[in-house]
Amino acid sequence: MTRPIRLATLLAISLAASAAFAQGAGLQQLQARFAAADTDHDGKLTPAEARAGMPRVAQHFAEIDTDHKGYLTLDDIERFLAARRARPAP
Repeated sequence: MTRPIRLATLLAISLAASAAFAQGAGLQQLQARFAAADTDHDGKLTPAEARAGMPRVAQHFAEIDTDHKGYLTLDDIERFLAARRARPAP
C-alpha cells in the first residue's frame, strides 16, 4: 500500500515540475516575442507593433488595454493571460 502512495506522490511532483517548467518556458517565449515586436524598444506595444509582431495580442488589444493607454506593456499581457488561465472552462 505504501508503494502506490509513493508512486502517486512522485507522479504528482513530476507533473507539477513539468507544468512549472513549461510555464517558465512559455514566459521566456512571450518575453522574446514581445521584445521582437517592440520595434522601437520603448517597452510598449502600439496597435501597429502588435499587429505586425504579435497578431493574437492585436486581436485582443482593447481587452488587454484595460486602462485605455493606447499601448500594451509586457505586464499588461502577462496579467491578461493569467486572468484567462484562471477562468473556469465553459
